[in-house]
Amino acid sequence: MNELCAIALEAIRRRLAQEPDRAPALTSTLAEPGAAFVTLERDERLLGCVGSLEAVRPLGADVARHAVAAAFADPRVPPITVADYEQMSCKVAVLSPMTPLAVDSFAALTRALRPNVDGLVVASGKQRATFLPSVWAKVPDIAAFLDELWRKAALVSGTWPTGIQCSTYTTDEYAAAGPRPFR
Repeated sequence: MNELCAIALEAIRRRLAQEPDRAPALTSTLAEPGAAFVTLERDERLLGCVGSLEAVRPLGADVARHAVAAAFADPRVPPITVADYEQMSCKVAVLSPMTPLAVDSFAALTRALRPNVDGLVVASGKQRATFLPSVWAKVPDIAAFLDELWRKAALVSGTWPTGIQCSTYTTDEYAAAGPRPFR
């Protein structure tokens, strides 16, 4: 499935080169609906991360679309450059279906979560956010993971909003490191 990284990088390269977008050729597996996130980093600095939580298009097309969005439309960071492209790492995380959690407190959520395995989506009213399982490597413990996710969702840290919904998922991850030529 390193095909997914190749699809992501080719979509970004075409955009950088100002070539027309071209739908990737998809094997049968990549033509099936799938949800993925594409994360771009250079020297451990985020260049962009965009994805979807639900499978609404063929997996290969989802990856190509999110790769371009991560590279050029993530509002948290400036668009990438050719120099970024040549040096960046590209990670594709393919999401499993969501599993709703029947939890009613931080304590119950903490017991239900599997560190380094689960991604988590929290939704309360119009606020919604997710952390991929790869985020576990960047936080010291479950409390920090939840605190940062609450902040990302614009929820007040330490509160348990009425009606909050939590779901977990896992990912299969694929990566392509730089450097690479811009051809």
